[in-house]
Amino acid sequence: MPPVSINGLPLEAILSPYEDKPELVQRIAHRKVKAPELAIVEPDPQWLDHFQTFRSRILAAFEQPQGPSDEVQRQEDGDTAIRVTIQSINHVGSTSVPGLPAKAVIDIDLVLSSNTLSYEPFYVPRLEAAGFQFILREPEWNEHRFFASAWVEPMSCNLHVWGPQCPEVERHRIFRDWLREHEDDRELYATTKRECATLSREKGEDVMQYNSRKEEVIRQILTRAFTELGYL
Repeated sequence: MPPVSINGLPLEAILSPYEDKPELVQRIAHRKVKAPELAIVEPDPQWLDHFQTFRSRILAAFEQPQGPSDEVQRQEDGDTAIRVTIQSINHVGSTSVPGLPAKAVIDIDLVLSSNTLSYEPFYVPRLEAAGFQFILREPEWNEHRFFASAWVEPMSCNLHVWGPQCPEVERHRIFRDWLREHEDDRELYATTKRECATLSREKGEDVMQYNSRKEEVIRQILTRAFTELGYL
């Protein structure tokens, strides 16, 4: 019998992907720095080092002294300001899988103790000061916030900010770890990425349309991972 929960998350939430709803996306800004070209490049061992650079910037940003903007919410029974703390910083996406071709973009899942609207005055200025531009807010999708690197060094970065106990973070981890350990699906995903990127460039599509082209193969790979893990 499958487990009821994984790492404190209901199994059903992990197994059920979110249905994309573009009309609910709240755009905050347009990118200051142009996104990289939609091209799949060969794996680069330096991607892991670049992740560590971005990770260090994020950690340093949250170590800044507390100021007036930190008092974003107060406990009902006192005057102690509630701060936002980092729960995890995870390298995800294709650049996190050694040997996997990818777009030249580092993807990071930043999990905070809370990332909802009332806490933005705490963490948004810190992340923007560290070189991450606030682009999108998606409250319906596990309170997802999307930031993009506003600097060109060391390379482009997509920063996804989530709150605690987020099923999407668990899905990203499972997918990453599966590809690291299974060469056949790693090769399948590499082929799919190249084919989808070529088609999207030929048709003048954007990265969201490219991502949609990959969805069926991602779903197949996750199903195999869920099955072997005993979740299905």
